[in-house]
Amino acid sequence: MEVLVGLRARIADELKATVHGGDLRLERYEGPAGDPGLLGIAPGDPAWRVHGHPTGMLTGGFAALMLQSLHPLAMAGVDQHSDFRSDPVGRLIGTARFITTTTFGSEPAARQEIALVRRIHTRVRGTAPDGRPYRADDPELLTWVHTAEARSFLAGYQTYASRRARLTPAECDTYYRQVAPVAEALGARRVPRSSREIERYLSRIRPQLRATPAALDSVRFLRRFGRSARERMVVDVLMNASVGLLPDWARAELGIHRPTAVRSCWDRPVATAVGRTLEWARGPSEIHAAAQRRMASPPPADT
Repeated sequence: MEVLVGLRARIADELKATVHGGDLRLERYEGPAGDPGLLGIAPGDPAWRVHGHPTGMLTGGFAALMLQSLHPLAMAGVDQHSDFRSDPVGRLIGTARFITTTTFGSEPAARQEIALVRRIHTRVRGTAPDGRPYRADDPELLTWVHTAEARSFLAGYQTYASRRARLTPAECDTYYRQVAPVAEALGARRVPRSSREIERYLSRIRPQLRATPAALDSVRFLRRFGRSARERMVVDVLMNASVGLLPDWARAELGIHRPTAVRSCWDRPVATAVGRTLEWARGPSEIHAAAQRRMASPPPADT
């Protein structure tokens, strides 16, 4: 029993350090009392369920990075300005903090996080290898990044949540509607708000997508990511699982040839087992509990 307790604590500490930098910063979720958050969602709502599912978010996150890399202008910005190669853990922590804060945090905390990202975006601009200019605050690029991300997170949830917990088609549409305000607050325009709109958007933008050398290099980097043998093993499992979340055309464009049988009979069961281990080690989410306490607390009376 002591061995299990020690193992659980060690895995939980490693997970918190890798994803959250060791500090959950619960003050972002605890108050102010009665604050509904930026999205105005509650436990049981689609966005809460999707963004609160560790395995779906981890596999969906890797899938999103691969899918986003297929836009040459978005990839040029990442390649020329991001520190993901020199500090991949820092990049992961920043992304995880943004998603958890905008989903579960108070509205002031979410607005603060969005303002920070917007300031960073104003400095990210340049010229892609094909000669086209780009800027990270371009509304169309922001829409692409959001759409690729939301589609991937939902695909991760629908694959790795238990069958009885998965979203209905109507709830999938609700999910896209609930997360759209974050993209719009960042500056995105004409954000897809249903599964049908997502697929139409991807069909429309697909002719602009291709695997540049930078995109292929980023995928190779992701596969090697990890500071220890155990971390690299987990990343390898999650990366293999994320391949199954990509559209067929995206896998083909990236040159990923992983047979359907391998994805279904090996990648998915192994990722499910690893994900359950991580969820067991984490235990009940402190972030979710803090957010629920905030929403359940009566706001202070006017004086």
